[in-house]
Amino acid sequence: MNTATAQQINEQLSELDARLLRLLEDRAALLQQAESSVQEAALRRIKQVQAAVAAQAAAPKKPLLVSRKSKQTDTVIALGETEIGSGKPLLIAGPCSVESREQVREVAAALKQAGITVMRGGAFKPRTSPYEFQGLGVEGLKILKEAADEFGLRIVSEIVDPAHIELACDYVDVIQIGARNMQNFELLKAAGQANVPILLKRGLAATIEEFIYAAEYIASKGNSRIMLIERGIRTYEKATRNTLDISAVPILKQETHLPVLVDVTHSTGRKEIMAPCAKAALAAGADGVMVEVHPNPAEALSDAAQQLNIPQFHRFFEEVKQSGLL
Repeated sequence: MNTATAQQINEQLSELDARLLRLLEDRAALLQQAESSVQEAALRRIKQVQAAVAAQAAAPKKPLLVSRKSKQTDTVIALGETEIGSGKPLLIAGPCSVESREQVREVAAALKQAGITVMRGGAFKPRTSPYEFQGLGVEGLKILKEAADEFGLRIVSEIVDPAHIELACDYVDVIQIGARNMQNFELLKAAGQANVPILLKRGLAATIEEFIYAAEYIASKGNSRIMLIERGIRTYEKATRNTLDISAVPILKQETHLPVLVDVTHSTGRKEIMAPCAKAALAAGADGVMVEVHPNPAEALSDAAQQLNIPQFHRFFEEVKQSGLL
């Protein structure tokens, strides 16, 4: 349906609604003058009208573009020779923030050696405090691109401003929309017009329904190459940074046709349980896992405590591979 037709239908419905309201006002005036027997008969009739209105409201709605009702087969997203959602899970790894060329090159070399094909890295960093490191911005994107070209990797990086979407497409293979921006609707709509896949993170306290509708914003603008990533939700539990909602994985796989991944770094914040949680995510049906890696986490400019150093990353990777799930 084009915009002109939709507007015409909306105007016609508005006119009908106004006429109905006027008729109801006339009806109420007549009822005040009627005898009780007439009022009782009128009440029975108006209940039939109410039932008809309720039936219209409960009528099946058009299925969402991202839902299984719209598409039964799984969406598969190709990044070069790497396919996400094809049934072969993948690992995405890299630093929380891009800090320098040397840092990114060291991580990229380690990922290449391990056989990892997709690297993450934050160039734009929305932080809780305005005084914390906010990322290198466009310079960070350039550093990621250089490393990707040198080591043959695909790049995932977060964008926080709709105005940067077009620019980012020149440097990254996947645009990430972070948890804090899951309901930044202008950003979602701009991502829907991008010519690269979108990795959408679940919001800090978002329901699964809200998460799915956020993905629908992107799809409604024409971009169907969407990946969902569970990154933990905020609960009263303090043992982990967030609470990893493993149940979200099979639910999202059932309710949508989109690839579903799990970020074990942000969901747990604890290095010693990242491998078990990664295995749990894969066992639940996740199409991939994301983890953060830094050459020297103690000196990291963001999230130092939760990033794996390179030897820890290799041990993490080997443990998950040995499970047979990756």
